[in-house]
Amino acid sequence: MSATPAPQIFDRQKLARNRNKASGTFNEYAFLKDRVSRDLIERLHDTSHMFTSGVELGAQDGRLSAALIDDPKVQQMLVTDISPRMIELAAARGLKTQLADEEQLPFEKAQFDLALSGLSLHWVNDLPGALIQIKNALKPDGLFLGALFGAGSLSELRDCLITAETELRGGVSPRISPLPGLSDMAGLMQRAGFALPVVDRDTVTVRYGSPLKLLHDLKGMGEQAAFQRGMAQPLSRGVLMRAMELYTENYADADGRVRATFEIVYMSGWAPAPHQPQPKRPGSATVSLSDAINKQRRSSD
Repeated sequence: MSATPAPQIFDRQKLARNRNKASGTFNEYAFLKDRVSRDLIERLHDTSHMFTSGVELGAQDGRLSAALIDDPKVQQMLVTDISPRMIELAAARGLKTQLADEEQLPFEKAQFDLALSGLSLHWVNDLPGALIQIKNALKPDGLFLGALFGAGSLSELRDCLITAETELRGGVSPRISPLPGLSDMAGLMQRAGFALPVVDRDTVTVRYGSPLKLLHDLKGMGEQAAFQRGMAQPLSRGVLMRAMELYTENYADADGRVRATFEIVYMSGWAPAPHQPQPKRPGSATVSLSDAINKQRRSSD
């Protein structure tokens, strides 16, 4: 029996067009991309491995891979994105590039020993399938490090849009992408077959003089809505303005500036290899938890 196809929530070509439009001024709005890139590089340096061939998926302008050009940990990176104009920006940095969609990776099995992705996989329709493709593209003991926006992102904006649309229309339409939570990603990494998976999160609060500036930033990042045609009704000016009023009323600090929350979920995992440490089977422990606690108490007396 064939697997049920993943729901097609996002229009990947619309995402590409959004990134194309954002490419000209992306550097002005890449503060979250910069933060995540630094974090991923720090995590890369926490490993003792050296990498000969890496790939960055959904790389946008390639700034993460560009930061690794002179890094002795990585010999070579291939930069990929769905947006032709973002790929042009990456190529201008002197990077090796390839136009590619994370939903249909064009790579051979076990082609790379490192895969990176910073703030892109939340736009994938079939995230479990994409993670499996990434794992399959890695050589045994190859490392995947990624980050995406998690379920807590833009909670303030989501709340205000729902309230405004309910008030004025009596119902709601999708406005902000559904995003995975921390436990979701932990399960997906295990389901994809990664060894030693680790998932954690970071919460970033950005403050704005106006909630409209937040919308401007999202557009500059290429992060505006990219739903499939027919999934969402057009957002009327009346609903938008009411949502902005609610945002200012409910989420402003004492100085009048409003808060926007971004939850970033980080994930890491290794392509399975025979020599890797294996988790113990449940029930295989030779010392009970109570014995361990009692031993610790005796040693502290």
